[in-house]
Amino acid sequence: MPVDLNGYWKMISNDNFEEYLKALDVNVAIRKIATLLKPDKDITHDGDHIIIKTLSTFKNYNMDFHVGKEFEEDLSGVDDRKCMTTITWEGDKLVCVQKGEIEGRGWTHWVEGDELHLELRAAGAVSKQVFKKT
Repeated sequence: MPVDLNGYWKMISNDNFEEYLKALDVNVAIRKIATLLKPDKDITHDGDHIIIKTLSTFKNYNMDFHVGKEFEEDLSGVDDRKCMTTITWEGDKLVCVQKGEIEGRGWTHWVEGDELHLELRAAGAVSKQVFKKT
């Protein structure tokens, strides 16, 4: 059975995020701002329907999806691209594959204790973020 992701999560670490943003070809000014932010995650998880809200003082990004169903994702708030996205459970990990201009793009969420882990991937760059449940 997949883990329960419900809750409000505060960022406690953010490793290699600028390299990930470079791989997405995000301009240097936005990269500098983004690396200073400590966004929160507000997750609503009801069966196969999940809403992940990434909240910061600069930009918010909402992702509303059903596990296992491919959809077109508009990444205007991230790197201004669109991709075809599929999110599935692999054991206790929520795995996202984003097909588009950037090779190897996606992410994985999993929970360890009261921490939510997020691994972001794009064009060989990997960023790891950790959030603590509040």
